[in-house]
Amino acid sequence: MGSRNVGRRRAASRGNRFRKLDIPSGHGHGHGHGHGHGHGDHVVDTSVVDSDAVVARRVRIVVAAVLIPLLTAAVVMMIVMWPGGGVKVSSYQTQTARGEVTVLKACPDAKDQCDEATVKLTSGPDKGKTAPIQVPKAGQSPIPVKVGQTLMLGVQSDAQTIADRYQYVDHDRSKPLLILAAIFAVAVVALSRWRGFAALIALAVTAVMLTEFILPAILKGSNPLVVAVVGGSVIMAIALFLTHGINAESSIALSGTIAALGLTVVLGWFFTKFCQLSGLASEGASGAKQFAPHIDLTGLLVAGMVIGALGVLDDVTVTQAAAVWELSAANPAAKRRELLGAGLRIGRTHVASVVNTLVLAYAGASLPVLLVFAIQDLPAQTVISTELVAMEVVRGLVGSLGIIAAVPLTTALAAMAVADRSRNLVAASE
Repeated sequence: MGSRNVGRRRAASRGNRFRKLDIPSGHGHGHGHGHGHGHGDHVVDTSVVDSDAVVARRVRIVVAAVLIPLLTAAVVMMIVMWPGGGVKVSSYQTQTARGEVTVLKACPDAKDQCDEATVKLTSGPDKGKTAPIQVPKAGQSPIPVKVGQTLMLGVQSDAQTIADRYQYVDHDRSKPLLILAAIFAVAVVALSRWRGFAALIALAVTAVMLTEFILPAILKGSNPLVVAVVGGSVIMAIALFLTHGINAESSIALSGTIAALGLTVVLGWFFTKFCQLSGLASEGASGAKQFAPHIDLTGLLVAGMVIGALGVLDDVTVTQAAAVWELSAANPAAKRRELLGAGLRIGRTHVASVVNTLVLAYAGASLPVLLVFAIQDLPAQTVISTELVAMEVVRGLVGSLGIIAAVPLTTALAAMAVADRSRNLVAASE
């Protein structure tokens, strides 16, 4: 009887401990309870899940079996395909300069056709000097040139006089764009603090990868789809670990991202071939083909789908992993099926809004084209079958399918990693 009473008291003690772990209100005082340290913040401390021995062992298996081999292969392939120099087409290179308009008057020889702007050069070989530049007359351009504005200029290096050396290209929009970027950076850091700052660094890394590896490697002749997959995998690894830290949760989110990315690649390649898309309808495709005839436009189209879906995949997988981590922190005894079901319920709402956002983004980018078709009053089947529209339909739906797949993939991986942590807690307490 004595041993039976001891067993009952031990079981009751365990039950009380688990009931405390089920409360996600942040009233615990130590890490062992999985709650925040404040008494009124109601924040669940998910770091206890990352530090759990069972979770760590399961995630190490995923990292060793999936992440390390894939990321190692991506880095090796990136080194092999690194473009180096010599990717620019010399016949398409132009020098540029900038200058501020100080005087504006009608052209002496064609008063009704153009204006002559006296521009003080702020960059270029003649910096500090003034040059007469012919610009579109007010009413002939949607954005008229005015005194005080800064212009972008093309430079003819072989011109004999300064009057013939510079031509008007466009308005210089660097200053307002920098102001907008600064507002964006301040808003991100103000809301997310150090994590927001890390996200900005990750954004800079993405820009460097695009300009120094992905675009030059494609111009150099590497397969665009392979370049996009390799570059995208490296970008996601850096962005996720830099923004969210190197931990179990980030590793699971990255695993889900790579799995969904692989599915997006397969679907994009298949439906591009199945729908007989050449890629020529893409904006700038004909120009790229003219100056780099070796480019595979079909592969470039699929590569664009992959890169376009990356940012949203990142959002979805991080959210799903975080949701499952929160659920496990609040209830360490939760079974795999319970975590999977709860995580999918969260994911359904997220996917419904994200998919709509993605499709609307593609539709917004193609709005002028859709407007032309509407004016022509063509049948819907005819409009959809044109490559210009079909390409956007495939792009939007393939990206959406990748996002949809990311939810169950990431949720399942996260549930397998953190399910039923209570066994480890019981073993540690005895």
